[in-house]
Amino acid sequence: MSLSQTNLHDNYLPAPDILRDRVILVTGAGQGLGKVAALDFARHGATVILHGRSVAKLEAVYDEIENMKCPQPAIMPLDFFSATQAELDGFAQAIHGNFKRLDGIFHGATHFSTTMPLDLHSLDMWVQSTRVNMVVPAALTKACMPLLRKAPDASVIFMTESHAVSPKAFWGAFAASKAALPTLVKIWQDEYEAQENIRFNLCLPGPVASPMRAKSHPGELSSSLRQPESLGRAFVFLMGSDSKNVRGALLTLD
Repeated sequence: MSLSQTNLHDNYLPAPDILRDRVILVTGAGQGLGKVAALDFARHGATVILHGRSVAKLEAVYDEIENMKCPQPAIMPLDFFSATQAELDGFAQAIHGNFKRLDGIFHGATHFSTTMPLDLHSLDMWVQSTRVNMVVPAALTKACMPLLRKAPDASVIFMTESHAVSPKAFWGAFAASKAALPTLVKIWQDEYEAQENIRFNLCLPGPVASPMRAKSHPGELSSSLRQPESLGRAFVFLMGSDSKNVRGALLTLD
């Protein structure tokens, strides 16, 4: 199921306070693109809820945001490998209890183990990849929908990957689980098309120097790749009001 394409103008610069007063949940905020998104959202005025598995990594991002004199963030750890629907519902209820609102979700949490032939994939590998990359993000979004429906301008951003768009040998469960996201975004946007205050979009960052890239391409020099910080303005674009009319679309940054 294909999504409409959207582009980011080379000269796009978001207003410094474009996310002021918004509360945004960033999953996988402890490292990689999730960390980039969390820092940029905070720089542009948002109160950021930092999700991840490693509290130590989340605390480091928390300290960076505090040092920038941005709105005080919050840390909410949760293990996507074992999370139940009751825990996800409780997670959403905790957001409501602490903030009374939620204006967006950036789904940065990703599971990638290694490249290998499909013949070597175990059931656990399929379950883990599908769970973290698609199933739990979908279930968490569902749990947060009562809050998102009340927001004046809510944005939900999912992240895909190049090998999900152009499948290649050895990318197996990771690529297949990410390949489900365009369908998920399209269906969700169709179901909420009449509710103009909620939008769902997909972002394809392309090759970027990230912890996942270091695992998948161990011999590659990170200096030869785009640095993740360069993608921050695109994440702010999709989260902020400048993309209010971008709905059910794929933003490719490659």
